[in-house]
Parts: sequence; C-alpha cells; structure tokens
Amino acid sequence: MEESLSFLNAIRKEFACGSVDVKTYSPLTLAFVGDCVYDLIVRTLVVERANAAPNTLHKKKSQVVKAQSQAKQADALFEELTQQEQAVYKRGRNAHSHTSAKNASIADYRKATGLEALYGFLYLSDQTERLLYLVKRSFELTQTDL
Repeated sequence: MEESLSFLNAIRKEFACGSVDVKTYSPLTLAFVGDCVYDLIVRTLVVERANAAPNTLHKKKSQVVKAQSQAKQADALFEELTQQEQAVYKRGRNAHSHTSAKNASIADYRKATGLEALYGFLYLSDQTERLLYLVKRSFELTQTDL
C-alpha cells in the first residue's frame, strides 16, 4: 500500500524540490506563500458551504481575506500562539513591504502580513494540523461566518 503524502510533500516529490530550512526564508516570502494558502483554505470552505455563482463566492471570500479581517484574527489569536509562532508573526508584521492594501490602514496591513507569514511558515514546515487549527480558531474568536 502506498504511503499518503501531505500536499506539500507531494509537490516537493513530484517536482524534485530540494530541502530548504524554512527558517531561512524572509518574512515577506513566508507571507507570499501564506497569503495563497489562507486564500485556498477560505475558498475551499466557501465553495464547500455553498454552490453559488463565482461572483457571490468571490464576495464572500473577499470579506474574510481582507486585511481588516486578518488583523482582527491576528489580534484574537496572538496569545494562543507558541513563542516560535509569535516570533514568526512579529517578523512578518514588522517586515518593510513596498506595497500596501488599497482599503486598509498600515497597521491592519502589517498585522495581516504577519498572520500570512505565520501561515506560510506553518505550511512550508508541514504543520498542516496546526495551520488548520489556527485558521479555525481565528474564525471562532472573531465570529467569522463562512
């Protein structure tokens, strides 16, 4: 019987990726990946809960992934993070980005970047269970309804 691989490890195996210590990635690189991972989780939940027109799905998803929502989630989760997770979040939050959100304050944008960096770190270090727990917990703490 073939052993089941995580999505990440399946990608690494299929495309013959070398191993890199995730701690060496810049916080903005982690946020780049975390943004996509978080978006995929939210899109999956939105689609699983309602078979609707793409525009309707997009609007629902956008309310959850916008910087203001992520900033609230980051604030709500912070005390539940391990020391290592807090350090990754802070590195992402404090990273100097040359871009900003169109409709968010700088503070919210930075908190969102920190949260995305954390999610990218957890994904790239193959901590899927912890990643999903934190996303779910952030929704519970902020009463986010999908």
